[in-house]
Amino acid sequence: MSIAPEELRAIASWSRDLSEAEFEEARRGIAFKSYGKNASICHVGDRLESWTGVAEGLVKMATTSKSGKSATLAGLRAGAWFGEGTVIKAEPRRYELVALRDTRLALMRRTTFLWLFEHSAAFNRFLVHQFNERLAQFISLAETERTLDSTGRLARNLAWLFNPILYPDLDRTLTISQEELGMLAGISRQMANQGLAKLAALGLIELGHGSVTIRDLERLARYEA
Repeated sequence: MSIAPEELRAIASWSRDLSEAEFEEARRGIAFKSYGKNASICHVGDRLESWTGVAEGLVKMATTSKSGKSATLAGLRAGAWFGEGTVIKAEPRRYELVALRDTRLALMRRTTFLWLFEHSAAFNRFLVHQFNERLAQFISLAETERTLDSTGRLARNLAWLFNPILYPDLDRTLTISQEELGMLAGISRQMANQGLAKLAALGLIELGHGSVTIRDLERLARYEA
């Protein structure tokens, strides 16, 4: 069963710039799959034949070194679409995906993705912006791991969840727990709590009950302690 037009527009900002024919092609090629909290979505080396969007929930993209050390590559909230490089190259995943809470994914068939890639200028514009932002994010990640303390890593991971290019529709408040933020930043819940308090005291964020509101995204993204 195809996704409803209004639901596609709600979960995929890129779909609103497609022509009518392109939109219908995209709509026919998407199905949903749900995962429970802490469920593994894929492992390194798995083949997922779908371009993936987060319709609901929160996903951690991570890698694990040969020594067993895990590193978060990105947190993916509702509105995120990812895996285009893997789909284009038809290669196994180089990262693992874990649902940090109950999560619902939108899965676009590879044939549909490739059709849009070949025929839609609007879709390709979106992909170019997406590639650029993800590249900047991964370059920043390398710097973060080398130079920033736990609060700095927390600030960067939190700022990435509010990237205006990757999440153009979302406001400045996110429902998220300290435990979830700690897992994304690779720190304990206690350290996440202390880091959030420090960032709030600096006026960069405002803490609610199980939520975070961004007050100064630019300063948050550049925070270095």
